[in-house]
Amino acid sequence: MIDMKLIRTNPELVKENIKKKFQDEKLVLVDEVIEFDKQFREAKQRCDYLRSQRNTISKQIGALMAQGKRDEAEQTKKQVSDMAGELAELEEKITVLEEKIRERMLVIPNIIDDSVPIGKDDSENVEVQRYGEPAVPDYEVPYHVDIMESLNGIDLDSARRTSGNGFYYLKGNIARLHSAILSYARDFMIDRGFTYYIPPFMIRSNVVTGVMSFAEMENMMYKIEGEDLYLIGTSEHSMIGKFIDTALDEEELPQALTSYSPCFRKEVGAHGIEERGVYRIHQFEKQEMVVVCKPEESPEWFEKLYNNTVDFFRTLDIPVRTLECCSGDLADLKVKSIDVEAWSPRQQKYFEVGSCSNLGDAQARRLGIRVKNKETGNYFPHTLNNTVVAPPRMLIAFLENNLREDGSIAIPKALSPYMGGMTEIR
Repeated sequence: MIDMKLIRTNPELVKENIKKKFQDEKLVLVDEVIEFDKQFREAKQRCDYLRSQRNTISKQIGALMAQGKRDEAEQTKKQVSDMAGELAELEEKITVLEEKIRERMLVIPNIIDDSVPIGKDDSENVEVQRYGEPAVPDYEVPYHVDIMESLNGIDLDSARRTSGNGFYYLKGNIARLHSAILSYARDFMIDRGFTYYIPPFMIRSNVVTGVMSFAEMENMMYKIEGEDLYLIGTSEHSMIGKFIDTALDEEELPQALTSYSPCFRKEVGAHGIEERGVYRIHQFEKQEMVVVCKPEESPEWFEKLYNNTVDFFRTLDIPVRTLECCSGDLADLKVKSIDVEAWSPRQQKYFEVGSCSNLGDAQARRLGIRVKNKETGNYFPHTLNNTVVAPPRMLIAFLENNLREDGSIAIPKALSPYMGGMTEIR
């Protein structure tokens, strides 16, 4: 949600931003917000005037009665009663206008950073940098499910019977590898100064609408029937929601948090063979980074966050690249976003394994998160998030890049302690 003052003072900037995101159908919302805001302020001003007049006039009634001026007193009572009726109508109008304004403000996209490349969709995202040499071995790299099955590490058929498509059983050393990666990611982030959390895995609807756009909510979230609860799609939702309706002391910033959670997503739509298996699934686990900081510090934190993911993957011998998301590929709350993509020797291309986002003060505005400052006044902090690692999708990159010709999997040195000292999987 952007600042209402910006719409009042510079609506053309807001409209230009909408055009950059190729969402021209939302241009009318700016004009509607301006008109509703005008009516809202007029109604509020009239309410303030009527309350002031009512209080002044009410005080006259007793004096008139004491002077025996009953007729004038009754006329004054009627005047006060009429004011009360008009006030009730205006207060109802204000409530309706506030809701209309909020509905539209929640849909108008956040102002993107000037550095964001302009493009319609993810095909126009821009590569920033590569880390590690993307190699293609001179032997065949099997489909990731085939690699897992050769190591007796996955059972998709049983999962389809119990839960349907998009679910899985991991077992044996592949299940152990999955857990080891998450444990290593936890310690990796703790060593970098982040506080470790395990958050609630369900959140209320007011938190959902505070942390994400309606389009994301519709395509991602599972709702608990009969309750005001949703399963989280990422622990970022719980972690930012943790600060809802709070006023932080400035000395408490920055808040650098890392959180583990299972994640649940609808993953609407059909997908090709490479996105089956454990690539695009309804349930997975994830280690996340979340930062709440001063606005002037968010660009620096943005770079730190995506570099943490790059560094993590490089310790596991996986080549990666960073990709700047173009304007049309940014979710409405995001100011700027960089995806981290891992190299797939099988497909001979990169695929997404994490996404780092700076959301400016959009989430803070929606959730009522403020920072106390006695000298300059309270302000909204910036929030950022990034994926450390999200297995089992990440296992695809791990298995393909650490696969040997004989079908065994090398365990990098950094991960070996979390695998009980194992150096390979056979």
